[in-house]
Amino acid sequence: MPEKLPDKIIFSLGEVAKSIQRTIAGRYKQVYWIKAEMNKLNHYTHSGHCYPELVEKKEGKVIAEMRSILWNGDYQRINQRFMEITREPLKNGITILFQATISYDPLYGLSLRILDIDPAYSLGELEREKQESLSRLKQEGLFYANKQLPFAAVPKRLAIISVETSKGYSDFLKILNGNPWGYRFEQTLFPALLQGDKSIPSIINQLAHIAQRAEEYDVVAVIRGGGGEVGLSSYNNYLLASAIARFPIPVLTGIGHSTNETVSEMVAYKNAITPSELADFLIQRFHQFAVPIEQAQELIIHKTRQLLLAQQDSLNEYARYFRLHSVHLLSQQQKALGHHFIRLTIASTNRLRQGMQTLLHTQKALQTTVLGDIKDHRTQLTAMEKSVQLLDPQQVLNRGYSITRINGQALKTTEHVKKGAILETFLASGQVTSTVTQISTTTHE
Repeated sequence: MPEKLPDKIIFSLGEVAKSIQRTIAGRYKQVYWIKAEMNKLNHYTHSGHCYPELVEKKEGKVIAEMRSILWNGDYQRINQRFMEITREPLKNGITILFQATISYDPLYGLSLRILDIDPAYSLGELEREKQESLSRLKQEGLFYANKQLPFAAVPKRLAIISVETSKGYSDFLKILNGNPWGYRFEQTLFPALLQGDKSIPSIINQLAHIAQRAEEYDVVAVIRGGGGEVGLSSYNNYLLASAIARFPIPVLTGIGHSTNETVSEMVAYKNAITPSELADFLIQRFHQFAVPIEQAQELIIHKTRQLLLAQQDSLNEYARYFRLHSVHLLSQQQKALGHHFIRLTIASTNRLRQGMQTLLHTQKALQTTVLGDIKDHRTQLTAMEKSVQLLDPQQVLNRGYSITRINGQALKTTEHVKKGAILETFLASGQVTSTVTQISTTTHE
C-alpha cells in the first residue's frame, strides 16, 4: 500500500514495478511478430539459453534497443530449421522476423521471450545484402578488377588463407604436392577463420599482410572445406568482397560448395567448387605452360637430328673432296719443296763458306787487338803496383818515421791527450808502449 502524507502519496519502487508488470500483462496478452536486428546472440553454452540483444537502426543510428530471451529448447529447434533453410546458423548482425511475448519483471525489467523465428525472412535479408554488395561493386567498377589482372604463366608461389587443420586445406596440399608430373609449388599459410562473423575481419587482415609482400607471390588461394554451404553469408559481405576485388594479385577461391555462388567468389579471379578442384586448376596451369614446352623440345630434337643428318652427308662430301684435293696439292708442294730444298742447300753452302772466311779474318784481327791491349794494361798495372808499394806504411816506417796510437786511433794532435794516457808507438822493427807525463803544445801560425 502506498504511504500517504498530508501533501503527497508515496509509492515504493516494488509497487511501481508491480503496477507496470500488471499493466503490461493486461495490455500485451497476445503473441506478436516483430522485426529487429539481432546485434548479439549471447548464447551461453553451459545452459544452452540465449539472451539476444535486439536493436533497430535508422541511418546507422540505434533508435530502439531491447533485451530478449530464447530458451535452450526453442533455440535448438529454431537454429536447426534456420540452418536447413538459410544454410546459416543464428548469428550476430542478421535481421530476423520473430514471434515473441512481451513481459516485464520487477527485477530484470522489460524483455521479449522469443518463441519462433521465420528463417525465410532472414534468407531474404541475406539475399538483399548479397545484391547490395554486387550492385555497389559494379557501380565502383570493382566487379571485374581482380579477373583482369595478369596471371603468372607458372603459378608457383602460393599464399594460402585457410585453417591448418581444415580437411579442405589438407586435400588441397595432397593433390598439389602429389601431382604425378613432379610440379613443385611453394606454399605459405596465412591462418584465418573461414566462417561466421569473425571470418570477415580475419580474412581481410590476412589479405592485408599478404599485400605488403605481394611481390613474393603469384596468387592467393582462399581454402575452406568440410562446411558445405553452412556459414557462407560472410562471403557476401561488401568489405570482404571489395578487399578481394581490389587485391593486387589474382585471388582464387575454393570454399567447398556447389550452388549459390557468393559475391567474394564472383569477384575472385577464379572460383573452384572445392579445394581439390582448385588444386587441379593450378596443376592444369602448369600443364598449359609445360606441354607446349615439351612439344617444342621434341620438335627441336627432331629438327636437330634432321639437320645433323643433312650436315653429316654434306660433311662427308666435303671430306672426300678435301682428301682428293689435299693429295694432289700435297704432291705439287712436295715437288716444289724438293726444288726449293736443292736451291736452299746450294745457297746455304755458299753463305757458310763466305761466313767461315769472314770469321777467320775477324779472329786474326781480334787476336792482334787483344794482345796489344793486354800488353798496355800490364805496363799500367806494374806502374800502379810500384806506387802502392811506395805508399805502404811499412815503407814510411823504414825511412825512420813512427806511428803513435791512442785507444787504437792514430794520434795527430795533443788536443785530446791527457796525462796518464797510454800511447802505443809503432816503429819499423817493433812497438813501444808509454804513459803521458807531460804535454807540450806547439802553436803554428
